[in-house]
This record gives sequence, C-alpha cells and structure tokens, in this order.
Amino acid sequence: MIIEGCMTSHTVTPVSPLVLDHPLIKHKLTHLRRAETSTAGFRRLVRELSLLMCYEATRDLPLEPVEIQTPLEPMQGEQLAGPDVCFISILRAGNGLLDGMLDLVPFAPVGHIGLYRDPETLEAVEYYLKLPSQVSSRRCIVVDPMLATGHSAAAAITRLKEKGARKLLFTCLLSTPQGIACLQQAHPDVQIMTCAIDRGLDEHSYIVPGLGDAGDRLFGTR
Repeated sequence: MIIEGCMTSHTVTPVSPLVLDHPLIKHKLTHLRRAETSTAGFRRLVRELSLLMCYEATRDLPLEPVEIQTPLEPMQGEQLAGPDVCFISILRAGNGLLDGMLDLVPFAPVGHIGLYRDPETLEAVEYYLKLPSQVSSRRCIVVDPMLATGHSAAAAITRLKEKGARKLLFTCLLSTPQGIACLQQAHPDVQIMTCAIDRGLDEHSYIVPGLGDAGDRLFGTR
C-alpha cells in the first residue's frame, strides 16, 4: 500500500513542537551522537533517553482516585484511569525507543507499522501494520528516533488515523526544520516531541549533524 506523505488541505494552525531541554537529555544525546559510541553504548543511551522522553510524553495522562491501605493506615491515592495509552513503533528503528518506555508503562500495548520508501517514486510503502485494540480511544505515542524529511512519519500517522486513532503524539530523538514542517503540514493537530532540532539534511536526506543511521547503530548493521 502506497501512502501519501506531506500533502494535505488542512488550514489548521499547527501545534508547536516540544523540544525537551533537560540537562540529562542534552548530556546523553551528545554521547549518543559520538561516532565512537559502541552498539552496546548506543542501545543503552537510547533506552535511557526513551525513559526521560516517556516521562514527558505521559505527563497529562488522566488519573482516578483509589483507596489503599498503607502499613499505617488507609488513604486515598491516585492511579492511571484505565488502559488509556499505547505505543506505536515505526519499524525498525522505532523499536529502540520502546524498551525504556515500557519500563515505565509495562501494561501499555504496542503496535507496529512498517514503511519503506520506494526508490523511484519516493512514496512511503506500507509492508506491515499491527495495532492494539481500541486504538480510537487510546493515547497513541508514536516512536521513531529520527524525523528527517517527515514523509514516513506523515504517512504513518495518516495510516493510524485511517484506523481510527485520534489522540496522537509523535516522539523522536532528532528532528529537522524540514521534517517538522512536513509533518505539521500533513497533521497540524499532532504534537511533535523531540530532543533536538538539527540544522537540516544532507544530499542523501541524512540529518546533519545528526547521529548517523539510527537503525544501523541500534542493531549493528550497515
């Protein structure tokens, strides 16, 4: 299935991107970018960054009161109000961000969407899609390390909306002005959460200064 990327007729004012500027995120991202960082080190840093990102991505999840018994007395605490959240990984590099997020929200179901870019048409082609149940009522946190051109992210969210998803957040480690503009043009209602907005793209559409190919560095491939 071929999915259109950034084209849209929306006239809605886009939601502003959220850039996470926590000192720990900046520190870990710098080490992640280093060319000499090993595969094991890269995986560890991505997991740690995903923990910090998940903390922000779930900040406004709804709560409900619950009566509990402490070792000293009963009290009213708070807990998450139902299975409201799920994670959607854009294959394959998105899987690198899942581990840390699932450490924090282990009960969240996970969906996957696989896309590749046709080398001739440059359109996003879907090769895999498996989503959790009740996706229309869940907060869908879409994960992909890189928002480069924005075409794959826009195509993935288009497909998710076709399947009924309505509450969407796109999270990434690195983004570019071009990628943000593309995703905002196609889906102005979807907020982008990123750890950094880099300068732009090179002639091969790699983010610069970037960190290389996130999937290759995560999985030790070339």
